[in-house]
Amino acid sequence: MKNITLSGTAKLLLMLLITNIAIAQVSQTLHDFSTTSIEGTKVKLADFKGKRVMVVNTASKCGLTPQYKDLQALYEKYGGDKFVIIGFPANNFAMQEPGTDGEIKEFCSKNYGVTFPMMHKISVKGGNIDPIYKWLTSKAQNGVDDAPVKWNFQKFLIDEEGKWVAMISPSTKPNEQAIIDWIETGKASF
Repeated sequence: MKNITLSGTAKLLLMLLITNIAIAQVSQTLHDFSTTSIEGTKVKLADFKGKRVMVVNTASKCGLTPQYKDLQALYEKYGGDKFVIIGFPANNFAMQEPGTDGEIKEFCSKNYGVTFPMMHKISVKGGNIDPIYKWLTSKAQNGVDDAPVKWNFQKFLIDEEGKWVAMISPSTKPNEQAIIDWIETGKASF
């Protein structure tokens, strides 16, 4: 194999190219994505600029399903101009979200009075992972941490600029004081 020698200028250009590629990979934010609501309408996540966002994968037949009540209470207290919860139903764990989007919407409304934005059912892991969750769970994409989804009701906190802040375990209730502190002040102590 022949050795290739690069001039100083070529080396500099190659380094700049590699740096720009690396920066481009981590400069993506939640606001760069679009999805579909549970009702079937297009949702640009850029519409949530200026708000702190909690993204959570949900399921209707899980031991953690009662967290819908806490999520709704949190949304009723803090939701509006500064904070939003976005739910993504997923059937990745023990087939605990078998319903259609219509069935999920009805379940959430009837049983928990959910009014926070719910999106269409997606996959949050594996080969058909939704691009939003690929970004949420991959340090190479979010620039902060690898955080694969471990179970239903795993929460991700995103700042007003769409940047990844933290992952909260599924068993942590949405109304934990550290989460409330982050909603109120923007300071994370996780």
